[in-house]
Amino acid sequence: MAAASPPLLPTTVLPANTTATVSPAPTSVSSADANPAATRAFLVRLLDSVKRALSGARPWPELIDRSALSRPESLSDSGARLRKNLAYFRVNYAAIVALSLAASLLAHPFSLAALLALLAAWCFLYLLRPSDAPPLAAFGRTFSDRETLGGLIVASAFVVFLTSVGSLIFSALALGAAIVCAHGAFRIPEDLFLDEPDQANGAASVNLLSFITSATGGRV
Repeated sequence: MAAASPPLLPTTVLPANTTATVSPAPTSVSSADANPAATRAFLVRLLDSVKRALSGARPWPELIDRSALSRPESLSDSGARLRKNLAYFRVNYAAIVALSLAASLLAHPFSLAALLALLAAWCFLYLLRPSDAPPLAAFGRTFSDRETLGGLIVASAFVVFLTSVGSLIFSALALGAAIVCAHGAFRIPEDLFLDEPDQANGAASVNLLSFITSATGGRV
């Protein structure tokens, strides 16, 4: 008579994807921690570029010297003065236009809030997103980088051209440009030394564009 076979012992089989479900946790944490670091690096490099650009400004007492102001003799004389003064005081003039724009925005909080929201959307949805980040998911679907960029461009055009924000910006820029043109036409440029190299200003503008390109992963 054949011997009875031994009873089968219960065995436990672990799922094959047990380790796969545990491992992605550190990855999600590291990707979440990348955004604040990228934001800080972006702001630090932006402030550094702005400081380098402002370092090329001419002394402000030289700009507002009343003894150097006189009425131009003709239209051609005012144009020649304006060209020389623009080349010499270009950083100061850019600061004047920026101050005109900032004053106009501060006087209209709604427009300022709309521009800040638009800027935040550009930064967090496109500029500061890592190049290896997953596509943006919203409204039950995913959007590629090109679709995200197109949506931001459409939103920017709507805010700037179809609301009061655009007219406010253009009027502020026009006011700043009028101040610059008036000063450049009445400022006598004979005492200005235009042969000084302005390599620092050019390097600052190149650095401003290069760090924006590096922050976007080459997408801009």
